[in-house]
Amino acid sequence: MLPGQQKTLIELLAAAVETVVPGATPDIQLERPKVASHGDVACNVAMQLARAAKRNPRELAEQIVQALLAQPQAADLIASAEIAGPGFINIRLTAAVHQAVLAHIWQEGAYFGHRPASPDKVLVEFVSANPTGPLHVGHARQAALGDSLCRLLASQGKQVTREFYYNDAGNQIDNLAISVQARARGIAPEAAEFPADGYKGDYILDIARDFQAQATVQAADGESVTATGDVDSLSDIRRFAVAYLRREQDLDLQAFGLKFDNFYLESSLYTDGRVERTVQALVDSGHTYEDGGALWLRTTELGTGDDKDRVMRKSEGGYTYFVPDVAYHVAKWERGYHHAINIQGSDHHGTIARVRAGLQALNLGIPKEFPSYILHKMVKVMRDGAEVKISKRAGSYVTMRDLIDWVGQDAVRFFLAQRRADSEFVFDVDLALSKSDENPVYYIQYAHARICSMLNQAGVPEQALESADISLLQAPTEIALLQRLAEYPAMLTQAANDLAPHQVAFWLRECAADFHAWYNAERVRVDDEALKQARLRLAHGTRQVLANGLAQLGVSAPERM
Repeated sequence: MLPGQQKTLIELLAAAVETVVPGATPDIQLERPKVASHGDVACNVAMQLARAAKRNPRELAEQIVQALLAQPQAADLIASAEIAGPGFINIRLTAAVHQAVLAHIWQEGAYFGHRPASPDKVLVEFVSANPTGPLHVGHARQAALGDSLCRLLASQGKQVTREFYYNDAGNQIDNLAISVQARARGIAPEAAEFPADGYKGDYILDIARDFQAQATVQAADGESVTATGDVDSLSDIRRFAVAYLRREQDLDLQAFGLKFDNFYLESSLYTDGRVERTVQALVDSGHTYEDGGALWLRTTELGTGDDKDRVMRKSEGGYTYFVPDVAYHVAKWERGYHHAINIQGSDHHGTIARVRAGLQALNLGIPKEFPSYILHKMVKVMRDGAEVKISKRAGSYVTMRDLIDWVGQDAVRFFLAQRRADSEFVFDVDLALSKSDENPVYYIQYAHARICSMLNQAGVPEQALESADISLLQAPTEIALLQRLAEYPAMLTQAANDLAPHQVAFWLRECAADFHAWYNAERVRVDDEALKQARLRLAHGTRQVLANGLAQLGVSAPERM
């Protein structure tokens, strides 16, 4: 059912309940029965009310149904209603209810399922890789989840900002600089004198050569850096290497079809004094203490679930990594992003309570659940039946670019968004390349392409389909497909509310299956011109909604395959 139809049916049920049990205020929920023969909609409201009303639930359900069907408006929605089991109300909707979705799809087109724009701002931070090497498959999963989530939230009217936080400060950047310096001096990764914690991928040699050649690179935010070629200057090497890898990562993101609105540098938190101001504010709040020469935050007292207090400033000097994270999230709040979502690997689980504790200690009125987190598990890559662990370019892991080069942007995006973020995932390269029903992205795109071919071959002008008599769409597979299309707006809303792009991928697979079942059961190009046009109208609507759903995942909808 479309959301408006569902709202009307709930109102009719509420009125019926008021007639039978005056003053009752149940939570009326409608569900689609798992078995199609049980009807189109099921409701357990009678079972909810039975105990308090001291009534037999089946008898109560029968009275509610009588009151429901007695309302004049009910005839427009309900074909029949019956009682099942201990008191479920199973409702069959009229064919007109199912058919109505095609008019909405025709009118709204690419915006079918979207909600009006609102002033609600949402900042989604994802990928946020250290600029120390190419983006790996974990970053690719974040890219797929994050961009799809942003598209979903935008479809619900949110003002969405995509932000990439560069961790360009700390020990890992120092290790990058000394690694490049070693390669520039001719020290190979396998040599004993190569830095123990250095980076060993081939890209380090590329950076070293370009640094010595005094090359110029331009990072994603427009910053241009020219190498000095001075191998003895670690600061020069560091600055060039970070800019070089920021540019490389940006090229990876371009290959993925992803563009960020903001790039925020961790180093800027130090250069503009934000870290120092945040630390001082935490000290002033009374939630810190000195012990063993270190500065501690009383995270256990701040109600965010941390199991022990945390060091902010180490005894030997320098801040622990969660301190700039707190400063960064204060900046998010002060920029007006009171709804912020972070997509990170599951190894960041321990930082959640610490960051939230720091924000609570500052007494800025920030909610305890700020920011929201989506933690994803890592990805195992399989190719030719074996796990792939090494990339020559990166030195120790499979990169985002490897996946894109192997299977293409569409498959990478779909495969990495099709599972819950907190589930283990095996990226099967061979499956992603296969042209079979087992490959979900191929299966869905093929359904779209088949419809495009069908519409092109039919020779009926698109505008002529608007006047098609859709009341002729009565076959069981037609009703099932219409039902699926009508679910799309509510599914989008639910996926956005749950921060769950995988729900879109699952729905698309089901919709493609319903289309193929209809296509195999019913001839479209029949002699009856009216029926032919009605079925072409159904195909047209299905094509539009498949394209809309694929767009939510950043996946193309090809017209030919």
